[in-house]
Amino acid sequence: MAMHDPAHPGEILRELVIEPLELTISDVSKHLNVSRKTLSKVLNARGSITPEMALRLELAFKNPNADHWLRLQNAYDLWQARRQESDLNVRPYKFAS
Repeated sequence: MAMHDPAHPGEILRELVIEPLELTISDVSKHLNVSRKTLSKVLNARGSITPEMALRLELAFKNPNADHWLRLQNAYDLWQARRQESDLNVRPYKFAS
C-alpha cells in the first residue's frame, strides 16, 4: 500500500537520528565523509539519499540499514512523481480482446 505524502528521508534523518543524538550537521558530515553542503541539501529535502549516502548512513549508524533509507527515498520520489502524473501525457495501450 502506498504512503500518503511521505516525509522526505532527510527530514526523518534529521528528526529521528541527528537531533535526538544532539549531533551537528558539521559533525555528521565529517563522520560520513561528505561535504556539509551535501548533507544539508539532504536534510532540507533539496537532495536525495543516493545508494552511496544510504550506505554511508548504514555504516555510521548501523540501523536502519541502507535498504531502508533507499525505500524511504523511493516512496518519497514516487509520491512526488504521482503528483505530476497528468503532466506526463501518457495514455494506456488499448489491446484487442
